[in-house]
Amino acid sequence: MTEIPRHPYAGLPDCRFWKNEAGLEYPELFDPVTDVPFHLTREDKVVTAGSCFAQTVAKFLTGSGFNHYIAEKPHPLIPPKVAEAHHYGLFSARYGNVYTCRQLKQLLLRAYGEFEPLTTCWPGPDEGTYVDPFRPQMQPGGYASPEELAADQEQHLAAVRHMVEEMDYFIFTLGMTEAWVDNRDGAVFPLAPGVAGGIYDPSVVEFKNFDEAETSQDLIDALTFIRSKNPDVKFILTVSPVSVNATFEDRHIYASTVWTKSVLRVAAEKARNTLDDCCYFPSYEVIISPHLRGKYYAPDRRVVTPKGVNHVMRLFFKHFAGVDMGAQPKPKKVRKQHKPDAHLRAVSKKLEVLCDEESITNA
Repeated sequence: MTEIPRHPYAGLPDCRFWKNEAGLEYPELFDPVTDVPFHLTREDKVVTAGSCFAQTVAKFLTGSGFNHYIAEKPHPLIPPKVAEAHHYGLFSARYGNVYTCRQLKQLLLRAYGEFEPLTTCWPGPDEGTYVDPFRPQMQPGGYASPEELAADQEQHLAAVRHMVEEMDYFIFTLGMTEAWVDNRDGAVFPLAPGVAGGIYDPSVVEFKNFDEAETSQDLIDALTFIRSKNPDVKFILTVSPVSVNATFEDRHIYASTVWTKSVLRVAAEKARNTLDDCCYFPSYEVIISPHLRGKYYAPDRRVVTPKGVNHVMRLFFKHFAGVDMGAQPKPKKVRKQHKPDAHLRAVSKKLEVLCDEESITNA
């Protein structure tokens, strides 16, 4: 006969009780990861997408010898520096930052010819240039003609299809709920027209802040669509710990940030509970945790420091790949007028990301 516990909480693991959390005394030991249903190998094709923080995950995968799968590669004759300037290799395909779940959903539908937006080309910031409305900062200097843009866009969407059908894992970092939408057909843009190309016309483009129901449904729709093309793919969801850069809502930026991250966290949880082979990785929880007292944020209180990124990725590789990256070493004291050492330069380079949202200012 099974013995009934004195109360339902009796005998539960230490991780379920706040007072037993090792990270309270030793923040570097804080580890909220408890549910990992599968493990990556170095042969698995791992695709990343999402907000700016997704690029950091991708770079660590590559730097640690894992297969960050690149479906859209530059022509062999293009010099490496030119390819890097055009953001090849930064994303699995050159889609740029995919901020909202609706944007992800529409990217997939566009790739498979199930959604054709009315807007296909924006005038660039410089006269005689053109930009892709759905990845406005992907082509340095813009395109010379709408035809050149269309040809590159066709090649890009073909790469997205290849990526979807070939990947073993899809890591999606949820980052935003605010967006700008073409009110004629609902097309979602990563940036408002006028920020990095395009012309702001309030009669055509309107502000939209997706709520928890819309965001959850868009995410589930997008992941279900991917699985319809690739039945064996596994999903890892995470929420970006980077705060919102600017809000169009009539409220303080921090209030909008809390609302946005709450919506995204709910959406990730609903998808996790709805879909098979779908789990959540708590990178957001690690960075904002009171255990760390904000020390993983840079002086601007928005950008995550290299030490914070290392903590997150150490947990990721430990739980999802069985790889021990070791504890983050204490930084050495640097004398005045002493140039950064090779390690510091390498870390700084590793953390460089393209962030469309940084283009938004109040100027």
